[in-house]
Amino acid sequence: MKPMTESSPIIGMPCRMDPGTDIQYLSRQYMDAIQAAGGIPVIVPLLENPQAIREIAKRLDGVLLTGSSSDVNPQRYGVARESGCGPIQPLRDETDFVLLDVVFKHKKPLLGICFGMQSLNVFLGGSLIQDIATSIQTNILHDNAASEGRPSHEVEIAPSSVLGKLAGGSRSMVNSTHHQAVNRIGSGLEPIAKAPDGVIEAVSGNFRDHFILAVQWHPEKCYSYDAFSRSIFDHFVARCQGDGSR
Repeated sequence: MKPMTESSPIIGMPCRMDPGTDIQYLSRQYMDAIQAAGGIPVIVPLLENPQAIREIAKRLDGVLLTGSSSDVNPQRYGVARESGCGPIQPLRDETDFVLLDVVFKHKKPLLGICFGMQSLNVFLGGSLIQDIATSIQTNILHDNAASEGRPSHEVEIAPSSVLGKLAGGSRSMVNSTHHQAVNRIGSGLEPIAKAPDGVIEAVSGNFRDHFILAVQWHPEKCYSYDAFSRSIFDHFVARCQGDGSR
């Protein structure tokens, strides 16, 4: 773990809140991964007051949009909810969107993970596949709860992308615990990794002097032993400590 200093970047991460409960929480794996990379993790609560979230976000050096047990409300991308869509947590949707508004207004570095990648895509005008298993033909089990911190399937990475440089090549094995995926890609985003069945597994932002990266898998579950996962957090925290660009 890298030592904390006065210049260590403060990185905010929104809580999870399971639908039907009022308990907010966050896996310590996110916090451990950020600390190991030299950042200071701060948990952002899901509040009904968007201005409070906005004021928290302004004080952050970067934002990590975490995973969630809920799905983004399809109304946010203009379609009806399908039977395969999971539960919705309005407070999580709203918190992510307020954080993203501050991220783009102030060019704060962003790393999105799983649900975080999906909410980023919807925020920028994109849409989602509401349930992979019932929407596309594939032999890949994307919602593989048993994979957790273990590799589940391969992804093909654009070699010239930031992710390709971190991976040191064009292919990598990743874990996979998601049942939704990017459909129409959001404005300013570029797909930089795909599964063999064509499902988009990572995106980066085409924004001048602004670091935006999101992945569909969970590198926080593997950072302690996997060099590629660790490099994602190292690079993100370095961008939060620097100028926020690529």
